[in-house]
Amino acid sequence: MDECYELLAGHEVGRLGLVVGHQPLVIPVNYGLDGRTIVIRTRPGTILSAADHANVAFEVDDLDRHSRSGWSVLVRGLAEEVGPEHRADLVARTHAVGVDPWAPGERGSWVRIIPQAVSGRRIVPGQLPWGVDDRAYL
Repeated sequence: MDECYELLAGHEVGRLGLVVGHQPLVIPVNYGLDGRTIVIRTRPGTILSAADHANVAFEVDDLDRHSRSGWSVLVRGLAEEVGPEHRADLVARTHAVGVDPWAPGERGSWVRIIPQAVSGRRIVPGQLPWGVDDRAYL
């Protein structure tokens, strides 16, 4: 699991998966880490209303098309909006992560994803992915 967090720490864009109106939705977001908690800045709207106190998925990957190799980290956890009702030190730590959204416009709302399960997969040419035996490909 430490390797998964090292990989997450080296990137700033991932995909947030959540359910909106009974339908799955996957949205690219900028993120940062507060220890092992994922921090996202967003605006009021779809992400914020659907993610607050919801089970979500978050994925980051890195692929090399030329060598056909790469890795993926999947985090499943509970999302919550961070606001004035939280302890001052939690709000300060969340803001200190310094997530800098690429999307234009005001992004003054903060969401934390508290991990419940973390898994990773690495694809190396000629090798089976982590934890997969060759019977899975028959």
